[in-house]
Amino acid sequence: MMRAFMVERYGGEAGVRAGEMADPQVGAGDVLIRIHAASINPLDLKIRDGEFKAILPYRVPFVLGNDLAGVVVGVGADVSRFAVGDEVYARPGKDRIGTFAELIAVHQDDVAIKPATLTMEEAASLPLVALTSWQALVERAHVRPGQKVLIHAGSGGVGTIAIQLAKHLGATVATTTSTANVDLVKSLGADVVVDYKKQAFETVLHDYDVVLDPLGGENITKSLRVLKPGGKVISIAGPPDAAFARELGANPIIRLTMTALSFQTRRRARRHRVTYAFLFMKANGGQLRELTPLIDAGAIRPVVDRVFPFEETREALAYVEAGRTKAGKVVVTMMSAA
Repeated sequence: MMRAFMVERYGGEAGVRAGEMADPQVGAGDVLIRIHAASINPLDLKIRDGEFKAILPYRVPFVLGNDLAGVVVGVGADVSRFAVGDEVYARPGKDRIGTFAELIAVHQDDVAIKPATLTMEEAASLPLVALTSWQALVERAHVRPGQKVLIHAGSGGVGTIAIQLAKHLGATVATTTSTANVDLVKSLGADVVVDYKKQAFETVLHDYDVVLDPLGGENITKSLRVLKPGGKVISIAGPPDAAFARELGANPIIRLTMTALSFQTRRRARRHRVTYAFLFMKANGGQLRELTPLIDAGAIRPVVDRVFPFEETREALAYVEAGRTKAGKVVVTMMSAA
């Protein structure tokens, strides 16, 4: 048996508790990982609260958590890429989450060797936000040298990594942040910093090629105005679109609902002669392997706000939910529970 933090019922903090669960079963293509650290993402809170029940129908009780760093302690019969003792990091596939636990089985395609220069806690802070940044800026936007990229919420989990990646890709990078984090985002490589407490970004930024939006809502509408014709807003918090519904293999009713949810946004985008796309990042060990040398070379460095012991996972979730994170990610370390 292993210790884990699980969701026993949807709908908030009261539904999460620590308990014991059977050790994971290891499939032929899986690696069994003893988790040393996991990090907390807004996605965990949304899953816990049941916001994604229609598209990610986890059956309670289930273990929460979407990021990990740890050591391989077992491999399935078909695993060729990893061996017992390897230090790894991963974002498990969306159907196999559960990193707030001592052990997890993850398909080898979703795992990568941990960057050698990072601690377990630092490595655990990266997979979800680094993959989100890569899939938005490299895969979707094809950011090229000389382009102008706006990254909202530059001191957040995604923002801190996306600024560094966009800079590495040769873009001129603008970001929005609060007064307290202006120096931090500049140190990560932001060329233009808009303090949202003092300025409205849509009045000072113009002719951008790409906007990465982790905030949603009115922020997307305003972002459409700062793009040049042909530009693109990619949101991880805005209304899902038909392409995402297709990707999920959603049923026709959910597909129609998602298309309708984003209709207004897409229509506004067309009026501005730009495009809107929704991104729900996917697990991808290959992309993590491409990111690892950038991390080891110092082109991308993790930003960790605070580390909680495993026993305080509920407190760590509450800390993130209350918006107390100053910058970057909150991490839970398992080793005190090992």
